[in-house]
Amino acid sequence: MAARPDPAPLLVHVLPMRRRHVRSVVRIEQQVYPRPWSASLFLSEIALRANRAYFVAKVGRDLVGYAGLMLAADEGHITTIAVDPRWHRHQVGTRLLLAVVREAIRRGATGLTLEVRMSNSAARSLYRRFGFVPVGVRKNYYAEIGEDALVMWARDAATADYQDLLAGIERGVDGDTVFEGPRRW
Repeated sequence: MAARPDPAPLLVHVLPMRRRHVRSVVRIEQQVYPRPWSASLFLSEIALRANRAYFVAKVGRDLVGYAGLMLAADEGHITTIAVDPRWHRHQVGTRLLLAVVREAIRRGATGLTLEVRMSNSAARSLYRRFGFVPVGVRKNYYAEIGEDALVMWARDAATADYQDLLAGIERGVDGDTVFEGPRRW
């Protein structure tokens, strides 16, 4: 189990999710979602490499977060993103979102979409920083807790202005981020 995070700037490694990470991913998933994905669901998602991309964030040996992406035509859909609650407010989610957004763009996405719980103001704020804007509501999307989802889009992801936005976000991250694996951004 990870120790309480040090408030000093972090060195975070972001790398492609592999089978060996799934047990730690599911442990976080069970802490943050009322109806968590199973290990077998994560394994099936990471096997679909042609139109999926999943990343994990590690601090030292501890896996502290993960995010996923599904691609369809020229759209990237953020399927999941979560950070171990002990590591909230350390910009781990920002680093993971940078990784999945850049991977979506690298693979040809011109627009990005996601759903977020209406009550999750911290996540909605993060997504707004990344240029996502609300476009609709999915009623009772999170049926297990009786909550609606806000549908958000970032439509101009393939533009130079959006690249500038991402570069500015990355410059604002405290500490260092090492992107491991195939990175062609």
